[in-house]
Amino acid sequence: MFDQPNDFRGESDALYELIKDLPEERLLEPTQFKGWTIRDVIGHLHIWNEAADMSLNDETAFNAFFERVGEFVATGGLRGFENAELEGVSGRDLVKRWHDFYPGVADRFLDADPKQRVVWAGPSMSARSSITARLMETWAHGQEIYDTLGVERKNADRIKNIAVLGVNTFGWTHMVNKLPVPENVPYVKLTLPSGELLEFNEPDPDNMVEGTATEFCQVVTQVRNIADTQIKTTGDVAAKWMAIAQCFAGQAETPPAPGTRRRMVAA
Repeated sequence: MFDQPNDFRGESDALYELIKDLPEERLLEPTQFKGWTIRDVIGHLHIWNEAADMSLNDETAFNAFFERVGEFVATGGLRGFENAELEGVSGRDLVKRWHDFYPGVADRFLDADPKQRVVWAGPSMSARSSITARLMETWAHGQEIYDTLGVERKNADRIKNIAVLGVNTFGWTHMVNKLPVPENVPYVKLTLPSGELLEFNEPDPDNMVEGTATEFCQVVTQVRNIADTQIKTTGDVAAKWMAIAQCFAGQAETPPAPGTRRRMVAA
């Protein structure tokens, strides 16, 4: 047994508590992420939770799913594909579908060998990495909803998983941006919400990143520009990494401009 499936469940539960009583019209409010509505965010999370579940339990079904992704994205874009997969389910019905499904995903990953290889877009990954990615996406896209509703998020120490992912994708961030990977990996010193200290890599006062785990996770998931946080960098390598940090797969993405992703005033 491993912790990440329950951490994924806990983050999903926290997001559900935030939105479970929202009226239909509020689910249609646009967020600060590409104009996606709250409904779009929940639909996106649900579709890719289904995909991760298929990758663990039914490789044939996943391959068929991903063929549909390729066919649709060529003409209608990813949002169009997700809407087609949802078959018109929206509003409170979509929230219910997402909420009814994700606990089973957590349970099935809990029963799996964390080292089991699962298929995905590109190279396969371990079951542990797969459910950690679902936790990261739920947390990152969830931030858009917290911001839109003007709610200050109370993070739990389970974000440690995202911090680890952020540190482990130092090389990936450079490669996806077509930059050479520096040999001197920065020392990272973070404080979890509980006050516990996290440290990664060899201590180096001339090449380091320090601050709260919450803000570090916000930067590496690109839900905040580093200028809108109190994350401190020392040295060129650390500063350049944090300026483009990206812990998620796909093409290189540009972090949000300073001041464009923030908690709104509650309605």
